[in-house]
Amino acid sequence: MGRWEPNARGRLEQAAMELYSESGYEQTTVAGIARRAGLTERTFFRYYADKREVLFAGAASLQELFVTAVAGAPAAAAPIDAVAAALDAAASLFQERREYSRQRQRIIAANPELQERELIKLASLSAALAGALRERGVAEPAASLAAQAGTAVFKIAFERWIDGPGEPDMMRLTRESLEELKAVTAGR
Repeated sequence: MGRWEPNARGRLEQAAMELYSESGYEQTTVAGIARRAGLTERTFFRYYADKREVLFAGAASLQELFVTAVAGAPAAAAPIDAVAAALDAAASLFQERREYSRQRQRIIAANPELQERELIKLASLSAALAGALRERGVAEPAASLAAQAGTAVFKIAFERWIDGPGEPDMMRLTRESLEELKAVTAGR
């Protein structure tokens, strides 16, 4: 093994995804991931706390993207419209990573431990959105309601995007899902 090769994180992620798909999450070890990537276990642990975190390493960045977009929404925007700005920002980020997202979701769907971690990630995202809305002066329970609704819209649009035929547009699906929510709550 060489002393240094570029893109260790990317190689570890790719190796993990390959092994999770080939052998299953449960049967994959950190040693196997490191070996497949041509790296050491020690290098693995520089980037990830455990093998599960390979699948969730981007959660903090996604959360920051949502919070930043809510904070940057026009001051006069209604809470749900500030959340819509965050949904648009996330859709732009995901659009180029559809195949990775599909593979990741298949792995998560096959493992209850990972499903639980995904739910925790979504709950954390919702709490961060509610906090960003409160920073904008949105009172409770409106901040939490808008954040929970936005998280649900994101989840539904994401599922439609990864399961849809062809090359669906994540932003279009997100906007459609948000409009559907608005129609449901308006009684249309």
